[in-house]
Amino acid sequence: MAADGELLLEVAAAGLHPRVRSQAGGSHYTSTDELPLIPGIDGVGRTADGELRYFLLDDTTRGSMADRVVVDARRTIPLPDGVDPLLIAAAMNPAMSSWVALRKRIDFTPGQSVLVLGATGSAGTLAVQIARHLGAGQVIAAGRDQSRLRALSTVADEIISLDGATNKISARLGDVAADVDVVIDYVWGRATAKAMVDIVSNRTDPARPLTWIEIGSVGGPTAEIPSAALRAGRLQIVGSGQGSVPTRDFVTELADLANQLGRGSFAINTRAVPLADVEAIWSERENGDERVVLTP
Repeated sequence: MAADGELLLEVAAAGLHPRVRSQAGGSHYTSTDELPLIPGIDGVGRTADGELRYFLLDDTTRGSMADRVVVDARRTIPLPDGVDPLLIAAAMNPAMSSWVALRKRIDFTPGQSVLVLGATGSAGTLAVQIARHLGAGQVIAAGRDQSRLRALSTVADEIISLDGATNKISARLGDVAADVDVVIDYVWGRATAKAMVDIVSNRTDPARPLTWIEIGSVGGPTAEIPSAALRAGRLQIVGSGQGSVPTRDFVTELADLANQLGRGSFAINTRAVPLADVEAIWSERENGDERVVLTP
């Protein structure tokens, strides 16, 4: 039963995000290892009167991969008429990472240039689109998946393959991305440490500010950053995620982001899977080209 200030929602769609997998597996930094656990951090639910609402759960063992959820009403927003609940459930989480980073974590100014490291994952692909939407003067997409990089060439001004000889990657980063203002990083690990050196050491003006936003860590949880990278340029490294961005800031951005998604401003591939098949889909290798959405 829902208490005062809460809503009981019938779940229409819940995204199987990488964070959901890592949190359930105990590797996410918010994991508590508390059991039993119902996975899921957000979704789209229907109220008793039929209204569709996006909801964002707090840290709880009662997640969104269920028939019904009880959620703080302040962590929900009504969705526009006609919006696709599968799209919202699939895209809000990955889109929120770069949307909130650029709007709440740093002082991003339209006209600044942005490099997205890890641009071929679903969150990175959305980050390229979101940076452009928020007014970036130049957007550079860097990633490993060649086909997805080519697809991003219609949105990004430049693409950089991170798959190949290290010296070629370094030369390309040092040439094309040396003077960017902002890096949105979904990679981290050794690859980020190397990219940071390549960019900082090749800047036309070392005093020009460079803000490096760490969001994901598909390349590894730690990165050995050489001290010279911090001394040779005006580099600022910040993280963006739960904790570094207050929950209220995430919540205040939900409506604007949902509206943009509903208008078709950003593209994401979705795959609907019945909740009854969650065990089978859970064991499948994650596909960066699509976001799985669990449905009743």
